[in-house]
Formats: sequence, C-alpha cells, structure tokens
Amino acid sequence: MKFDASRRGKQVDLLLAGGQLKFYDLFKQESKMNDVVQKLLDLLQLRALDDCLFQGSSEDLGFKNVFGGQVVGQALMAAYRTVDETRVAHSLHAYFLRAGDPDHDIIYEVTPIRDGRSFSARRVAARQHGKEILTLMVSFQTPEQGFEHQEPMVDVAGPEDIVSELEMRRRFQDLIPESRREQLTRERPIEIRPLNPVNPLNPEKQEPKKYNWFRAVRDMPEGVRWHHCVLAYASDFGLLGTSLHPHGVSFFQRGMQVASLDHAVWFHRDFRVDDWLLYAMDSPSASHGRGFNRGLIYDRSGRLVASTAQEALIRRRMD
Repeated sequence: MKFDASRRGKQVDLLLAGGQLKFYDLFKQESKMNDVVQKLLDLLQLRALDDCLFQGSSEDLGFKNVFGGQVVGQALMAAYRTVDETRVAHSLHAYFLRAGDPDHDIIYEVTPIRDGRSFSARRVAARQHGKEILTLMVSFQTPEQGFEHQEPMVDVAGPEDIVSELEMRRRFQDLIPESRREQLTRERPIEIRPLNPVNPLNPEKQEPKKYNWFRAVRDMPEGVRWHHCVLAYASDFGLLGTSLHPHGVSFFQRGMQVASLDHAVWFHRDFRVDDWLLYAMDSPSASHGRGFNRGLIYDRSGRLVASTAQEALIRRRMD
C-alpha cells in the first residue's frame, strides 16, 4: 500500500526506535480511508435489475435518515447507466419527497425522456417501501466548444494549513455529547477543511457565507461519471447550514427541524474530485421556515467547475 504524504499535505510523525523509522498509525489511518472511500464507490456502483431499473444500498451516517447526497449521487449514476458514454451530465434537479430509511436498499427507476443529436434527458424515481423518496431530472450533452466566461474565485487561503473538520472535532471530542460523538468523529470519504468553521454545539451569529476546501480522501477511478456522482454526493455537505449562520443556531440544537427540500447541480467544466476543490456557499434569503442556499465550486487553478442550489426546511419547534 503506497501512501504519498507529500501529495496529501499531511504531517507524518516518525518514531525512531531500534534503528528503524516507524510510521505513527499511518497505515492504520490509510486503511480506514480506503475502506470509507471503497464503501462510497460500492454505494454508487448500483446493481442492475433491468435496463432502466437499479438497486442501491443505503448508508447510515448517523443522521437518522439517509443522507440526501447519497440518494442524489446514486440517482445520477442510475441515469448515467442509461445514456451513451459520449454524453456528460451538465445539470440535475432533485426533489426530496420523503425521508429515506438507512436500513433498507433503494430502487432507482430511470425513464428515458429524450435522446437528441446533442442532448439526452432522464427522469429518475428513487423508491423505498413502495413509496417515492426522491425524483430527479438530469440532462446530458455531448461536449462541444463554445463561449467561455465565469465568476472569479474568491481570494482565500489554500487548504494546506487549514485543519480538517474531522480533526477539529476529534480534538474536542470530550466536549461533544456522547449521543453525537461517534457520528461527528467517524471517518468520512470526503475530507472537508473549513475556512470559517462554526461550532455546531455553541454557534454564534455570522454572515450567511461559508468556504470549505474538500476532496475525496483517496484517488478516484477514471471516468467523468465517477467524479460527477461523488461531487453530487459531497455537494450536500455543509450547504444547508449556510442559511443558519445569521441566526446563531445549528441543526444539533434541541428543537431544530432541518431537512433538504431540493437540490440542484450544474457541471460547467472537467474536474477531479480527488483534488482540492473550493466550495464557496452563501444564503441570500430565509423566509417562511425555508432557507435558500447557493454554492460555487472551483478547482485549485480558479476554474469554476460546478454550481449548486438548495432550499431547505429550517424550523424551530417551540413545543
């Protein structure tokens, strides 16, 4: 097993003992990273039941319900499995209809809507227990050359000297309620390094903006569909919470009811999700118990590779 410490920008503690250099828990950590990423790839692989019918496993991230990014990523993969390999997804729009059950598989039924000379469209219905939990529309295009412009990337610090979200939580895990500790400190396939972190147990009011560097914790397979599906999965991390920033609350606080209502992703340019990407998020509005969030995703060179939008239920129960 090869571990490229310089590529991952990690500090490696070495212990000189008996004339030999020993890595301090390095291979154990790398093994865990491989395990969680392989589990994500297995989730996205899907099992074909028919030409347009697929079955996917569910993952329990400790959120009580299935993580929305998982269902979006799997639904996108199901759609990808029904189009020509020359077609690349450029946009998807999903509605979350019911909470998913992490203890049961999900069935994905793809309906081909159109296959034109340049574009293809697919509708995907995700079902559990005979009921639809998500509906997704995705559009594909054969890549072509055209006009180019983009919004520049905001000037922020690079990811190298920023502590990861997971490391911060583990440093202060004794302060995390025991009921939430395992959920917040477990290994994840996506590493997130927040530039303006919020303490979810004691949040303070701040402007509705968030900046996270993120990437998969190990190299991904080749093929654009893998990188698109993993980005669709990862794009649901952190976006909802942006609309909570101005109110000094978090979804871990008692009485808070939060849930994604919809999710949209636009893929603009090629990228690799195993290289650092900057997720610049903001929330221009919250009203009537709903928060609206937007995101721009850039690669290290400043290319805008994807955009996101999401409306979420953000409700404080008074009972």
